[in-house]
Amino acid sequence: MKFYTKLFFLCSLGVAFIAVQWSGPSFHAESLKGARVLVTGASTGIGEQLAYHYARLGAQLVITARRGNVLEQVVNKCLELGAQKALFIPADMANPEDSDRVVQYAIDQLGGLDYLILNHIGPSPYRMWDGDVEHTRWLLQVNFLSFVQMAKNALPTLEKSNGSIVVVSSLLGKVTSPFALPYAATKFALNGFFGGLQHELAMQGSNVSVTICTLGLIDTETAMEKIKGYINISAYPAHEAAWHIIAGGASRLTETYYPWYTYYVCLFRDWFPYYRDLATRNSYTYNPQTVGNQ
Repeated sequence: MKFYTKLFFLCSLGVAFIAVQWSGPSFHAESLKGARVLVTGASTGIGEQLAYHYARLGAQLVITARRGNVLEQVVNKCLELGAQKALFIPADMANPEDSDRVVQYAIDQLGGLDYLILNHIGPSPYRMWDGDVEHTRWLLQVNFLSFVQMAKNALPTLEKSNGSIVVVSSLLGKVTSPFALPYAATKFALNGFFGGLQHELAMQGSNVSVTICTLGLIDTETAMEKIKGYINISAYPAHEAAWHIIAGGASRLTETYYPWYTYYVCLFRDWFPYYRDLATRNSYTYNPQTVGNQ
């Protein structure tokens, strides 16, 4: 009987979610014309697509990543697509000073911020954990601590503009999985910190919203190369993921999920732990002779 009660409740939540998603978030593209936006990790993948979408909407942009030559190309395309302003600043988020420098540069160049889009990630091998604690510590700085530091530096100007922090997270920050332990740890940390920050800002009557975006497998070049031969699920387009992130932030939602299945996986996680673990392990191909070479 308990099983059927759980199943009924889960289905009810699913129907409610579909109803909300069908109606769509209250997002008006015109509201982003002239918006002052800082996008991190914008040289490739989802970050690059975020920059192009904001450009088409007529936003003012500062983008950052490690490779200045690639950022320059993205900026030029943003200007062609209609950005009111597009600037770049190379930075390495493993260096705490760069986190401070990027936010200050964006504030100085744009006269403030309306959106802080935290999207960058550091490279991490896709393999079973080999006990490398130093890599995990380094990745926490890039994927987590720099997010916290940039949010702290941006909060005063976002408060003045009724602005938003948008955190790009992952399903791997909600559901445990093999082969990406350091990466998953950083995403769990993001969800915990920024989920708590949502409460604190609301309790203080703050004007700043925080949106946490939970993404599934996206077809970026880096992701596809890493998981080749190991994961038996389909990837979804980066440009669609980027648009979903923008809509969620502009609608000031607390959480968004893309693609559709990520929400149901999160429900499934706590209600059916045995089947959750079985489904997780069956989604991967494990060959002891090949896993660990990436």
